[in-house]
Order: sequence, then C-alpha cells, then structure tokens
Amino acid sequence: MATVVVRNLPDETHRALKARAVEHGRSTEAEIRNILETTVRPSERVHLGTALGELGRRIGLTDDDLAAIEQERERSPVEPMSIG
Repeated sequence: MATVVVRNLPDETHRALKARAVEHGRSTEAEIRNILETTVRPSERVHLGTALGELGRRIGLTDDDLAAIEQERERSPVEPMSIG
C-alpha cells in the first residue's frame, strides 16, 4: 500500500479532521483514508462494463447477438505502436 504525506495542512483543517474522526469512531488516519476513498472511488460510480451491458439490453441485444459478436471478434495479436 502507498503512503501519502500531506504537508502544510492548516491547523483548523487538522482539528476538523480529528473531530470528524471522533464523531465516526475512527482514528484521524482512518478518517482521512475514508474521506479519500469515498471521494475518489464513490460506490455509485458507473463501471464501463455495467454501462455497456445496460446499453446492450436497452437496444435489445440478445444472448445470441452477443455470442455472434464474440465469435466474429478479431483475436489476432496486435502489434505495438512504434514511436520514433
């Protein structure tokens, strides 16, 4: 796991974090982790696969359609792009 150091955090912000942590029954460090996690990875975020599956259902793709797409899909290896 990565470690992050936050420098120059205002005292008022640190006090607010500590108060919030006490309110939630967590350490200040656990509270900060929770804030970061819920902010950058919210549970209601849309996952690409889920969105594509929903789109397929809305336009009426059947299991047979998906099987045909899978069968026709290009499977040969792709050459990496050359830079330079």
